[in-house]
Amino acid sequence: MTPARLQLRPAAAAAAAAALASALLLTLTTTPAAPAAPSPPAPDGADAVTARTRAADARLTAQITRTTAWHTGYLADVSITNGGDTPADGWTVEFDLPAGTTVRSHWSATKTQQGQHFRFTNVSYNATVAPGGRQGFGFIAVGTGLPTNCTINGLPCEGGATAPTDPPTDPSASGTPVDVNGQLEVCGTKLCNEHGNPVQLLGMSTHGTQWYPQCLTDGSLDALAEDWRADVLRVSTYVQEGGYETDPAHFTALADSLIEQASERGMYVIVDWHILDPGDPMANLHHARKFFTDIAQRNKGRENILYEIANEPNGVSWSRIKSYAERIIPVIRDIDADAPVLVGTRAWSSLGVSAGADESEVVNNPVNASNIMYTFHFYAGSHRDAYLAALARAADRIPLFVTELGTQNYAGEGANDFGMSQRYLDLMADKKISWVNWNFSDDHRSGAVFHPGTCADNGPWIGTSSLKPAGVWIRDRIRTPDSFATD
Repeated sequence: MTPARLQLRPAAAAAAAAALASALLLTLTTTPAAPAAPSPPAPDGADAVTARTRAADARLTAQITRTTAWHTGYLADVSITNGGDTPADGWTVEFDLPAGTTVRSHWSATKTQQGQHFRFTNVSYNATVAPGGRQGFGFIAVGTGLPTNCTINGLPCEGGATAPTDPPTDPSASGTPVDVNGQLEVCGTKLCNEHGNPVQLLGMSTHGTQWYPQCLTDGSLDALAEDWRADVLRVSTYVQEGGYETDPAHFTALADSLIEQASERGMYVIVDWHILDPGDPMANLHHARKFFTDIAQRNKGRENILYEIANEPNGVSWSRIKSYAERIIPVIRDIDADAPVLVGTRAWSSLGVSAGADESEVVNNPVNASNIMYTFHFYAGSHRDAYLAALARAADRIPLFVTELGTQNYAGEGANDFGMSQRYLDLMADKKISWVNWNFSDDHRSGAVFHPGTCADNGPWIGTSSLKPAGVWIRDRIRTPDSFATD
């Protein structure tokens, strides 16, 4: 992150993904037990409206689809379709969940709950279901129990009060990114999973946790893992700017809590030591030793941690950055011998390009350590062909991880350049370079994915209604199905 920003799932193959999607479909069709008879003539006024509404209700159907499942819950989409010839004005879907399963978050509906009975009613913008039209809402369930006793506007689901006869396949057959890939390690110029196959992780970076902890809630992290289908969360602990140096115990505990929450959701975590000003990582060497010792000791049993030891070194030589890395990496290795370590490169992690150099200074003088990668940051509005070319060349010589990218200028501001951004993404997909977008907050700048006020209002987190254009664009690309190889 540059000075102007100081304030600032996995499926092994397409066929398997299609089979899983088919298995996850729970069709709850709300039709009367017998064909609906034509409505008798009704007088004008309220009774006539009621008769017309009921006639339309009889042709509504509801379909619940578990779009994503994991060991402890699932994400569901509820589709309401009108197969009649008249509009249906207003809808209510109700169902029961078995003990041990509940709805943790929902969107595009108003929810009420009595015990294990859940009632979802339309909101203003999706109240009317036109003839042949569709409306819908969604929810995240904690627990694996399936809905039963479903009704729509009081009409029972076909089959009565029984659960679906063909329940979805066990979600453990696929699993979270960590379930599928296990302990990562660097193999040649790639990041590889425990099966020895190259992987590309896609995800988001927090903003500074001293400014935006309110954006990192159960609901937002659920959305990141389950709706966005992110593989990785980067937890940015600033050293200065009101960060770690002001209260080491607090910011260590905060980082550790976010690691725990991301781990519970099956994501990888990049522990980002966010140096920026001063740009010399040696200036914070004593803090870095303490921070990484504490974090590594608390998380040494995890297989989903990557350590980014210096965010954006600047104003110093590559040899000094290298010397810093060779002091900090042993601190981590003495506690966690297996976690990959990410090393920042010169001139705001640009491989030196922002200072008129290129990747050769790293290629010709690498850090003396194994299982490491070098970081590269780009902001498409500012970093053009010279940066893209350096990334392409370097990826064939050294292992790289893009731990920050943006579709705007280097300050995370201004207009989005989605065309240039896509060129970078295409290159990274081709070369299996993992990447993380800046940033998962509601900061006013265009690079923060949420509209201002979203975090204070606690969402909505699911879908795109709270997202700026950059958020909509990057979410769509993170949601691209993974192709993690396990053979």
